[in-house]
Amino acid sequence: MPALFVGHGSPMNALEDNSYTRAWRRIGETLPRPRAVLAISAHWYIGATAVTAMARPRTIHDFYGFPKPLFDIDYPAQGLPELAGEIAELAKPVWIGADHDQWGLDHGTWSVLTHMFPGADIPVVQLSINSLKPMEYHLELAQSLSALRDSGILILSSGNVVHNLKRIDWKAENHGADWAHRFDDAVMQQMTEDPVDILKVREHADYNLAAPTPDHFIPLLYTAGLAASAGRAAPIVKGYSLGSLSMTCYGVGM
Repeated sequence: MPALFVGHGSPMNALEDNSYTRAWRRIGETLPRPRAVLAISAHWYIGATAVTAMARPRTIHDFYGFPKPLFDIDYPAQGLPELAGEIAELAKPVWIGADHDQWGLDHGTWSVLTHMFPGADIPVVQLSINSLKPMEYHLELAQSLSALRDSGILILSSGNVVHNLKRIDWKAENHGADWAHRFDDAVMQQMTEDPVDILKVREHADYNLAAPTPDHFIPLLYTAGLAASAGRAAPIVKGYSLGSLSMTCYGVGM
């Protein structure tokens, strides 16, 4: 089963018909049908490693100030509690807790899946991003979980290679600043040539501007870790939003 990194951008993409959402829909139409989706979203960034283990995860509207139709969206995909156990076993000796009632599906997950799998007929489980761990931890955890792909699990990482909300330019609707292009291009070169060493991009002159907080960058590390065994990741969508958001997406084994 392939693995994906999706630059999810604004929650409004859940409602919009644009080049990115049409690309996500095409991806969903061309992928083999997965047994379930394991999503790693930038928006479940907590001080622990956990996985949702409820039968019916709730749709979380983890934002404010957006139009009411966005808050009205419900993505009623079922969970897959037994997958939480499989993930915990594969990750050992790393401990992963089972979340039975706290989280659900946040917009980093459902804003993409509502286009990829609009019928919400594929079970979805989310893995948290442990904010207390170094970036190397996430790369290694991804490699531990790579066997899930052989059992029909689509691993979907959702963040943004470039994500700087303080540098948003409302006039640059589908454009990126020069520094955003430079960093995005450097990441693309690393992902396509040597993803196992993705952390080298932290040395790039524009890294601190492109990733001033780690939450949206770390999901990329999971796709890089999964790509390590395949040798490379392939860019499948490229673009920018509001000057300081990269919408670039990568596929492994597509």
